[in-house]
Amino acid sequence: MGPIKLIIIALLLYLGYRLLASDWKKKRDTKEEIHKQDDGPIADVLVEDPVCHKLVPREQAVRLNSQTRGEILYFCSEECCNLFVSQEGEKK
Repeated sequence: MGPIKLIIIALLLYLGYRLLASDWKKKRDTKEEIHKQDDGPIADVLVEDPVCHKLVPREQAVRLNSQTRGEILYFCSEECCNLFVSQEGEKK
């Protein structure tokens, strides 16, 4: 085997190694990036409907300023809100 053939084989082996090493590095970096992702602050909080006890995202819930309780109540639907208002009226 001549010296030129050995140099060519060595060069091909080196290029193959570099291609494989860069592929492994990309995969490792991608995995690290996935673990580093930060979704930031929580966008919404679940609140419990006092009538049916379903959990509803606060931004999607029906709100009611309760005069008797002095707080904001959250409901899953208008029906639950109306039912709560009618039950509170019966208690008075």
